[in-house]
Order: sequence, then structure tokens, then C-alpha cells
Amino acid sequence: MANSSPILAAALDLDGTVIGTDEKISPAVHEAITRLAARIPVFIATGREPADVLQYAGELNLTTPQLCDGGANILDPVRKISTWTAPLGPVSAELVVTRLREIGSAFVATHANGTASTFDDVPGWDLIRVSALDMDEATADALAAEFSGNKDMYVIKAVLPYNGLWAVDFTLAGVDKASGISRVGDTLGVIPADMVAVGDSYNDLPMLEACGFSIAMGNAPPEVKAAADFVAPSVADDGLAVAINDYVIPRLNT
Repeated sequence: MANSSPILAAALDLDGTVIGTDEKISPAVHEAITRLAARIPVFIATGREPADVLQYAGELNLTTPQLCDGGANILDPVRKISTWTAPLGPVSAELVVTRLREIGSAFVATHANGTASTFDDVPGWDLIRVSALDMDEATADALAAEFSGNKDMYVIKAVLPYNGLWAVDFTLAGVDKASGISRVGDTLGVIPADMVAVGDSYNDLPMLEACGFSIAMGNAPPEVKAAADFVAPSVADDGLAVAINDYVIPRLNT
């Protein structure tokens, strides 16, 4: 659909968008993001933990606030610190981690001092985000459905492009990539209607729907593609570079 609003900032998913199965930024994508970041603020918006976002933001020389943990954590990539978090809450965190222990699920949990990936390393229940990892889609669907009625948390599944399996992310109710990009936008003075978002999975749907301009990767599920204004080639074909060079940059104000 036509949109006459300006594009004043860009929110980019990480896995399956900026990086592919090799977890590397291709030269073409690196060049395109660098070109875009010279014109408007660019930030990663991912379900991954802070260390990963700081690594890739550093490779891309991004200095604007970055978004991780599915919208629950905003980072300053220059000082390498969190500037805002929305903790899951101790009751919800204990409920989720206890259930994951029962079913023997791999997981990663973000907390104020880093991350935990074993139950013995979880530092109490002051967690920002928990992700159950490496599930087949049926198991991920069942786990998400089990917690879907809990009004204290937001639950969403996402594909893991590096192995083709699935994750289920748990954040505080009302916290997702849409709320996260809005909060980042507050620091930039840019509303979501003046942003472009690019993503490839179900956890990207909130921000794709919130932004004025939305791009789905060619490797995205049909529901994600249907929500987008533009469908780029797949990550394996440097689709983000195509999206930036052919769709985003031509729409920037001169």
C-alpha cells in the first residue's frame, strides 16, 4: 500500500535477516546497512541476548540504541550497557524456568549481569527474558499454547535459522518488538509510523505491523510475508541488501 510518510529510522531483525545460517554478515549486507546508517538511525531488533547484539552492532559501527531480548532490553552500543529493561517478573520467571526444567528443554535466560543457559546458573528469578530453544515446531506450539493464557507474560515462537529448529520466547506482558521499537523511537524522536522494519519470523510480526513501512525476507513464513509491504529475497541471497538498496534508500527524503 502507498505510504507518504518519511522513513526516518530502520529496525532490523538479526537471525534470518542481517545474518544467515553461518551467523555472519555478508559483505553486500554490511555495505548496504553502512550506506543506510549514514542516512538514518539503524538499529537491530532481535530476540537474542545483549552480547550478540553488541557484537553485530560493533561490526556494523552502529551507535544508536539497539534492541534485544524481544523488546525487553535496550542497549547503548557505545558504552556497551543496558539503558532500559522490562523484567519478566519473579513469579513468571520461576514458572517458565521450572517448566523448562521439567521437560528438559535447552534455554537461555537474560539477567542484569549476563545470561544463563543452565538451570544451576540462573541467578534467582530476576530475569529479563527466557527463551526455550531447539524445539521442533509441534513442541514449540504446544509449549506456547500451554502459557498462552497467562496474562502476565507475552509468549511467541520464532524459528532459529542457524539450525532450522524453533524457540519460544517469554517476556513481560505487553513487551514485544513493537513496544521495543517504539521505546527506541522515543530516544530518537521518531515514531514507528516513520520507521521501516525488516524481519523473517513470527516474533517480527508486531513490529512489522507497527511500522509505517514493513519488509519480510523471502525465507519468512507466509503469514509474515502477508503482513509486509515488500518481500525481499531470502537471507541466503542477500535479501536485506536488496531491500535496503531497492526499497528503502529510494524512499528516503533527499
